[in-house]
Amino acid sequence: MGSLINTFKRFVANKNTVTILGVIAGVLVLWGFYNYRVGTAISPTKVPYALNAIGATEQIKEEDIGWIEVNSKFLSKVDIIRDKNQIVGKYVTTGTSIPVGGLFYKSQVVKKEELPNTIFDNIPDGHTISGIKVDIHTTYGNSIYPGDIIDLYLKAVDDNNKILFGKFVEKITVLDVRDGTGRPVFDSQPPRTPAELLFAVPDDMYELLSKATFINNITIVPVPRNKNYSKLPGEIKTYEYLKNFILAKSAEIPEE
Repeated sequence: MGSLINTFKRFVANKNTVTILGVIAGVLVLWGFYNYRVGTAISPTKVPYALNAIGATEQIKEEDIGWIEVNSKFLSKVDIIRDKNQIVGKYVTTGTSIPVGGLFYKSQVVKKEELPNTIFDNIPDGHTISGIKVDIHTTYGNSIYPGDIIDLYLKAVDDNNKILFGKFVEKITVLDVRDGTGRPVFDSQPPRTPAELLFAVPDDMYELLSKATFINNITIVPVPRNKNYSKLPGEIKTYEYLKNFILAKSAEIPEE
């Protein structure tokens, strides 16, 4: 027994043995720490998801929610809601929708009182809501969105049977895109078929646009621009030649 103890003492006292044991201990610590970090990073976490498609302004109900496991590392980079209590009874904000299987994002879920006001609540003084008829082709395959700044071009036939085509109104901000029933196009997935663009213009321009829509052989065409153009809204203005062309084909109502 004594010889075994002495042998063990000599083994432990050996510098090479101590070095080897230290290296092994260090490797085990690093391995354990690495596994802990990896396990923490990729451990699955349950989050709520949509069992049903939920459109804009619709209330989210208990039966709309299921649970799915996702990588916890993914959750650290996005604003995904993890707590069902932050979802049930809330509403999907306007301008978006949650598809079947979609996760719930904080930017999409709001209280009822936080739902944005209608477009009519944000019209500047001295302006009137106006609109033009569109379709899937004139919106470039549903590529014109609320908030985009566009120009309106006018196509017409003059008194000499010649084609007129040119910029009519510049710097129009799109307030909404509606379908044939008056519903917002982008409040569903996939988007609905566009039928009308809505925007606000100064009162005198509203009269001018309205007159243009009542004159035969006149077509108003929306023309989108790039993002830089949309960042510089500027002042809405009309082009005199086409303005005078419309005024020449309409009568002024005298003031009483």
